[in-house]
Amino acid sequence: MQLVRVRLLIGSLLLATVGDWVEAVDESTSTASTAQSECVRSVTTASGSLINRGRTFCSGELIFEDNFDFFDFEKWEHENTLAGGGNWEFQWYTNNRSNSFVEDGALNIRPTLTADQFGLDFMTSGTLSLQGSYPTDHCTNDAFYGCVRVGNRQHIVNPVKSARIRTISSFNFKYGRAEVRAKLPTGDWLWPAIWLLPKRNAYGTWPASGEMDLMESRGNENLYLDGVQIGTRQVGQTLHFGPNPSYNGYPTATLTKNALPEQEFSKSFSTFGFVWTPDNITVSINGEELATIGGDFWTRGGFDKHNLENPWRHGTRMAPFDQEFHFIINLAVGGVAFFPDAATNPGGKPWKNNSPQAATDFWNGRAQWLPTWNLERDGGKSASLLVDYVKVWAL
Repeated sequence: MQLVRVRLLIGSLLLATVGDWVEAVDESTSTASTAQSECVRSVTTASGSLINRGRTFCSGELIFEDNFDFFDFEKWEHENTLAGGGNWEFQWYTNNRSNSFVEDGALNIRPTLTADQFGLDFMTSGTLSLQGSYPTDHCTNDAFYGCVRVGNRQHIVNPVKSARIRTISSFNFKYGRAEVRAKLPTGDWLWPAIWLLPKRNAYGTWPASGEMDLMESRGNENLYLDGVQIGTRQVGQTLHFGPNPSYNGYPTATLTKNALPEQEFSKSFSTFGFVWTPDNITVSINGEELATIGGDFWTRGGFDKHNLENPWRHGTRMAPFDQEFHFIINLAVGGVAFFPDAATNPGGKPWKNNSPQAATDFWNGRAQWLPTWNLERDGGKSASLLVDYVKVWAL
């Protein structure tokens, strides 16, 4: 009798356990089915080492996030180059923890002086060669003498070290909602930027394949043009597009916003955002929508009247902004385009944009601009571009 009772008891327990398991499976299946039915497939696409090939997304899904709790080298790749682009900027972009690091939950991109590492004489007689081993130390851009510079009295080596990081290997996306929360630097002739370039030049070399500038600013606290402060109180958001560099339609897609003196973008963090759809791009700052820019960029740029070939004729209405783009965050210095000669600044501007030795003139005028960087105060934090987070959601 006791044996039968034990067997009956075990059998009852097994049935109860199986019943609970079946109920749990049914509940789990029901939950998954409900979640699947609630997923609205997004038009957003993405690729890179962080994205499974062929992955699709649900509308509103967070598809990229970096809160900068640490420097994630799986997400961000450093550029290593002396090239200043077509603007002939003065900085050397390097992978160095003096120039790019994470501190207190924020990315810091901080300028330092090349002479502090190599000495003053090196500026006019030294050689900077970035031709290191691949993939860690190779030169990432050899255009504009980007891999080797030899200093002389007229053309010094790049006087400032800084950083430029990008997600080209890890994350590229097409269409979505993006936000970057950042605090901008203070310091004469500093040029912070958060922007996007295409994964591939599907329509040809710049600017035919497009460029999206989410934020550009100037670090000068007292830089004025026509009575308007164009330094730390002003940020710009721009789209670059055109069949070639001589025909760039950016003036038709450039927006600027000026803050009140007590709300300068260098005094607190601001959120720079955009919503990018198959029909238009809407840009915003701190939740305030500044403008919506529609497609048909050939007409917007007025290129027809110049008898040019349309590189986007086989693209969509949003071409060239119908391809995947990646993020770039950098802190540039000077150059021969972004800082107008006609602007006024205490102590003047040390170089002219048409000078054949602009970088040398800039360096020779360091007694004027270097004190504004305050590199000895708080480790130079006030001269740093600080980024709290970067986030992207699927449409």
